[in-house]
Amino acid sequence: MYYIGVDLGTSAVKLLLMREDGKIEKVVSKEYPLYFPHPGWSEQNPEDWWNAVQEGLGELTKDCDKSQVAGISFGGQMHGLVILDKDDQVIRPAILWNDGRTQEETDYLNNEIGKDKLSAYTANIAFTGFTAPKLLWVKNKEPENFARIEKIMLPKDYIAYKLTGSFCTDVSDASGMLLFDVQHKCWSREMLAICGIKQTQLATIYESYETVGTLKPEVAKTFGFSQTVKVAAGAGDNAAAAIGTGTVGDGMCNISLGTSGTIFISSKNFGVDQNNALHSFAHADGKYHLMGCMLSAASCNKWWMEDVLQTSAFTAEQTAITEDKLGNNHVYFLPYLMGERSPHNDANARGTFIGMTMDTTRADLYQAVLEGVAFAIRDSFEVAKSLGIDIKASKICGGGAKSPLWKKIFANVLNIRLDVIESEEGPGFGGAILAAVACNEYASVEEAAAKLVKVVDSVEPDQEIAARYEERYRKFVQIYPAVKDLFPRIL
Repeated sequence: MYYIGVDLGTSAVKLLLMREDGKIEKVVSKEYPLYFPHPGWSEQNPEDWWNAVQEGLGELTKDCDKSQVAGISFGGQMHGLVILDKDDQVIRPAILWNDGRTQEETDYLNNEIGKDKLSAYTANIAFTGFTAPKLLWVKNKEPENFARIEKIMLPKDYIAYKLTGSFCTDVSDASGMLLFDVQHKCWSREMLAICGIKQTQLATIYESYETVGTLKPEVAKTFGFSQTVKVAAGAGDNAAAAIGTGTVGDGMCNISLGTSGTIFISSKNFGVDQNNALHSFAHADGKYHLMGCMLSAASCNKWWMEDVLQTSAFTAEQTAITEDKLGNNHVYFLPYLMGERSPHNDANARGTFIGMTMDTTRADLYQAVLEGVAFAIRDSFEVAKSLGIDIKASKICGGGAKSPLWKKIFANVLNIRLDVIESEEGPGFGGAILAAVACNEYASVEEAAAKLVKVVDSVEPDQEIAARYEERYRKFVQIYPAVKDLFPRIL
């Protein structure tokens, strides 16, 4: 049988065709526009997503036996606000996760409603990217549109609705709305009242691997699929990517070094750190997870190499950073080039070099950049450990994970084994796995991940280097508190 994973990203949708044994038969990508109507705004038209998905599904399956397509599921960009009227027409362009227009509403939620109340209601505090502040923005700035709202959706759920007619969402994606009681996996009545919405305007909630419906007859006919094709709820992109990397069960971890960086830690138990430094969300495996997100990770590497050194010879520049230098660098770098989210939640934070002397070299500065990102990920790692989560190893993926040097630095800064997996398809692969579980190909998400996710390489820490990095990290954590108050004064 075949299972389709739909990764609805910010710049494109990537569709993946997977056999029941986990082999990826084909991948298709279709781009769509991103609009910036005002500085700091970021929008897309949901119809563009649907058109791209339709085109992609046709291309993905044109050469396969379509009768063997059994299930479809998703990984999708999180937090985006999609609103429909009583005729199921999109009211306005979707406001995306990276849209910054809601600072006023975010401040209202955090400061006037209060972070303690928000955390009690939803296990999280407000960020400008979350969905609830966007709803308040529409209520305050576009009251005529707010009055027309019949259905409130997340991006991937709009695609599920177009495929099946089911008004649905999943627990992992709903967790990022600031409308969802994560601990009890239900909509928060208090947050609905704060935002002035009714529960009937919100979707039915499913676990990520549960079936939400089958294809509408006209959709099945368009693609030549059976009407019995099941559609599973799917997950937010980070949770779906975690499924695709086998980060399921208790105490499992995945580090993603993309433009931004994330550390994703699965847990069988619900937990919230006292400062809400990490997001506390429901996981696509039926349990929970913590997630820290730093805004500049591999982008720090790209900035240093391409913008500062003006070279693309990444490997050549790294050869000067020899093993004996690891943990011995006297220069530190705060990697906050775009402010920071986890664990500081400080939009004013900025990238900072400190510790340079007359004998500082080009290689020392580059090493500090790579180490600074690893230290910043460890900040979130330490928060998870403070909750009693014992992390013995982690997967590592993303563009930055292609560097053997950077993987070695990470393994020693965190002092854990890092595993590299065979597939780099992330949310799409995770979506296909969720579809397979929904179709009873596997008994559980954990069983599917154990059988389908394959480790192809591992990096072990060196205890001498790890000890040196332990000492350096203890100094690194003192830098941000020392300079924090300077940042808003120099902007």
